[in-house]
Amino acid sequence: MSDISACGIVVPTDWVPLPLEPADDVKSWAKSTAAELRDRSKAAGYELDKRTLRKELQARADDSRSRDPFYAFAFFPDGFDTALAILEVDLIHPDKTVPRITLDWLAETFRADDFGPPHITRTDLPVGKAVRIRQDFAADSASRSGPGVLMETLTYGILPTGAESAVMLLVSWTVPGITEEMEMAADSIAQTVTVDF
Repeated sequence: MSDISACGIVVPTDWVPLPLEPADDVKSWAKSTAAELRDRSKAAGYELDKRTLRKELQARADDSRSRDPFYAFAFFPDGFDTALAILEVDLIHPDKTVPRITLDWLAETFRADDFGPPHITRTDLPVGKAVRIRQDFAADSASRSGPGVLMETLTYGILPTGAESAVMLLVSWTVPGITEEMEMAADSIAQTVTVDF
């Protein structure tokens, strides 16, 4: 068994990579990325406010940076000035408390019963065996005084063949009515996960 030295995924172009390195200039990135997204949406026939996009991009980057994932992406289809979903990829390494990571451990550790039991299945991906967890959470609203919101998630806990560590892929969204599209996107992206040792 080996430890993972690098991890890769392939995402469609409307999934915008978020800057995660401490040295990244998030404000400059948000400004230039907002201009790119505005131009892309304008070419598709939509008018978007660059300032709204910039604020949203910066907020999404800051939020993901607070969790320090390996990768993070925000889903910005043409015509939308807010991210419809977030995708984060991280690595889970064995330690003294969990010397061996298993699919059962991943399913138990990353499940929540906020709105009933999650739907958990096992699957084989090109990179190795995985557990797929589809569940809903109660999340805080954008304004602290407002009511909570429903956050829908699809998580893949992946045990790459020959690896000691696990790859976690999480897609989350709060926009109603896009569940099927987000599940299909997550399932498709999970097929692209690769690792190096």
